[in-house]
Amino acid sequence: MADQPSEAAMGSLVGAAPTLGVEEEFLLVDALTGEPVPHGGEVVESVRSRFGVALDVELAASQVEVQTPVCRDLADVRRQLHGLRLVAAEAAHRLGHRLLAVGAPPVGGPDVVISDRERYRALGEDYRLLAGEQSICGCHVHVAVPDPETAVQVCNHVRPWLPVLGTLTANSPFTRGRDTGYASWRSIVWSRWPTAGPPPYFESLAHYESTCDALLAAGAIRDRRMVYWDVRPSAHLPTVEVRVADVAATVDEAVLLAALVRALVVAALADLGRGLRATPVPTEVLRAACWRSARDGIGGQALDVLSGRLLPARLLLDRLLHHVHDHLDHADGELVGQLVSTLDGNGGGAARQRRAFARAGRMWDVLDHLAADTLSGAETWTGEPFGRTA
Repeated sequence: MADQPSEAAMGSLVGAAPTLGVEEEFLLVDALTGEPVPHGGEVVESVRSRFGVALDVELAASQVEVQTPVCRDLADVRRQLHGLRLVAAEAAHRLGHRLLAVGAPPVGGPDVVISDRERYRALGEDYRLLAGEQSICGCHVHVAVPDPETAVQVCNHVRPWLPVLGTLTANSPFTRGRDTGYASWRSIVWSRWPTAGPPPYFESLAHYESTCDALLAAGAIRDRRMVYWDVRPSAHLPTVEVRVADVAATVDEAVLLAALVRALVVAALADLGRGLRATPVPTEVLRAACWRSARDGIGGQALDVLSGRLLPARLLLDRLLHHVHDHLDHADGELVGQLVSTLDGNGGGAARQRRAFARAGRMWDVLDHLAADTLSGAETWTGEPFGRTA
């Protein structure tokens, strides 16, 4: 029997939606060639000195990461992401580069320059070519939970929905100037890491910790920050972190992802409060479903992990929406409805990139499209404070 969170822990979030935060990774490309450029550190420093806002570098020096502060509502998430994207893009432009919200580099080779930080240099030594080809951009959503035991059980409840979440922001169909045939090539590249993909079903916090200990003993991870599963208890924050998604092409799509992740966590807390056990979907089935979601995206077929049947991905999104309906307040429910309607009308990020390419058969049109989507709705800054202070 799985260990259950305490009554006190479950009661700590009753009556209030949990706080949340979003991390987004972006690709820097040369404004003339469209190829990745290893100048993430310069963009981070420029934003710090000009705006007093803290960004971060990633393993690949051609990437920049933004992190919202703790947010209480979706309006704050949207405002934070607009501001962070705007200042990062402005800093990139001043350096002769473009900031792109894309899951994998559309052009350029797979080899990357690793950022000059001790941790990243060590990863390069340990993981070798795996780290040397790591130039992919994701979106991570954190949602507050009461304690680590609760976090493990919430992850169990969220994990069957990971393939559906993965279809929402699938945004990396191209690599090295050609169509991969996948909606999310990032997911395929990412799957090579020892702890990437959907996690196992964990009976308890002790089960989770013993598994992490085994991974450490094998050298598969250097520390618990390298438990990279698609949903996990955060190693340094009191949150559950969902990591399955490509970086969203637009802020609105990132907000939609964040809304649904938080609603899934709230639904999980409600189920735990009623003593309901999560469905222990086999990890192998989840991996197959995540692969299919990465291939097809929101416009294709997806594996229903409960029935084992292929169904339209959009139908499975409807099932997710039904599952969380009672856990979205009125304003969030209206916003989610609007954002899903926009997604239905425009298609997902991968489909829009392919349409941009189809117009003239030029990758440059894809890059132009990505640059525009990255700042959609964020062309001007309202002057309100945002981001973490540098």
